[in-house]
Amino acid sequence: MKKVQITPIIFHTMLLLMAALVIALPACSSDSEDEIAPDCDLDNVTYSGTIAPIMQMHCNSCHSDTAPEAGVVTANYEGLRAIALDGRLLGSVNHEEGFSPMPKNSPQLEECPRDQMAVWVNAGAPDN
Repeated sequence: MKKVQITPIIFHTMLLLMAALVIALPACSSDSEDEIAPDCDLDNVTYSGTIAPIMQMHCNSCHSDTAPEAGVVTANYEGLRAIALDGRLLGSVNHEEGFSPMPKNSPQLEECPRDQMAVWVNAGAPDN
């Protein structure tokens, strides 16, 4: 067997590489406080506290009481409940085939608000 001689240059290069790895690896960790998304609360979903604010932020500008696009109202409980119970709400926000993808001409909503809507709809779309 041939002996490999480690020269000072090789030794220092190896030390630098190891130090770089020790410094860089924690930065790749998913436990970093800055990278952790806030938890998605699926246990306390209510119309007034969860669903209405999502509608206000993403839907009501086009689906208001006064000028509802396509006759769909999301700005009040009665209008939203109707499309929730007939499947149009989840079909549209999940961009399912056969439904008009909403928000119109925009990417799909984040997973958390879509999951919260599903919890609310599956609970019977209560006025809570």
